[in-house]
Amino acid sequence: MPHRIIIINGPNINLLGEREQSQYGKLTFSELKKECLAIAQKENIEIEFYQSNVEGEIVTKIQDSRNHFDGIIINAAGFTHSSVSIRDALEIIKKPKIELHISNIYKREEFRQKSLISNVVDGIICGLGTNGYILAINAMQGLIKNGNR
Repeated sequence: MPHRIIIINGPNINLLGEREQSQYGKLTFSELKKECLAIAQKENIEIEFYQSNVEGEIVTKIQDSRNHFDGIIINAAGFTHSSVSIRDALEIIKKPKIELHISNIYKREEFRQKSLISNVVDGIICGLGTNGYILAINAMQGLIKNGNR
């Protein structure tokens, strides 16, 4: 049975390819999703790709994920720096979790350099562009296989 992973994306990730290409690149959200699904199929992993601009919807998706997925990859985007609710929802989940950022949040504005979710996830990938998603999928598969929870 293939591992099931959910990739949760926060606000404005749906506008990849349109916004701040110097930070986020030219790949669109749709193209990113296709790349991730292709890698997952090749690796025999089931992936659900989810995006919302609404904090409460992300919290609900995290909560619902605990019974349906083996691991969570989350790019909380702007909510990384402000959402105690997303942090608390992630803390409840006792499955592998990876925090992901396309840009290097530690090279950006001071307010972006603080992550409220870093201390409740198993690993962090940032600053490697959209390739970070592929790295996160591979890392998550390893976490699940090895039982590193």
